[in-house]
Amino acid sequence: MDWDQLEEADWLFRKMVRRFIKERDKILIEGVALPGLLILNKIIRDGAQRLGDLAEELDFTSGAVTALSDKLEEKGLAVRCKGKDRRTVLLDITDKGREMLQRNQNIGRCCITILFDGLDKNRLSEQISAYRQIIGNLEHFSEIILGLARENSERAQSADLTGRYDSENRKSRFLSY
Repeated sequence: MDWDQLEEADWLFRKMVRRFIKERDKILIEGVALPGLLILNKIIRDGAQRLGDLAEELDFTSGAVTALSDKLEEKGLAVRCKGKDRRTVLLDITDKGREMLQRNQNIGRCCITILFDGLDKNRLSEQISAYRQIIGNLEHFSEIILGLARENSERAQSADLTGRYDSENRKSRFLSY
């Protein structure tokens, strides 16, 4: 593979993620952040949810889901309730939450339309395929990188090379890790 192209793809991918999060975090709909709307929409679609399940399904941390749930409750848009076994706590949407989602049902469609504007059906299919591939590649990403870092550290300790820079590494026009 062409290393320069891979570096550029990496840089653009990370830039896209950072920009998306930066832009997304500027948006409050009736005082609710977009991830809060995702939570409410998930509840509408699938019924009351455990916070851990919401975190897993929406790829949020459990802390983020807890904070978002607290805000949704404060605004009267969601409520925590007991599950069937009393130990389980579920988040459910209130009538006020349903009304707010109904008023703003066009927001999600607009977000998606803006993000993928200009992509024809073929390019969109290629993009979907690329996203699936990258998600698959991320499956063991942290384990592999941490393993490599451990090996590097062990190799450096055994060869007493700590602090040296590999002179074969060349400068890139993209910032790398």
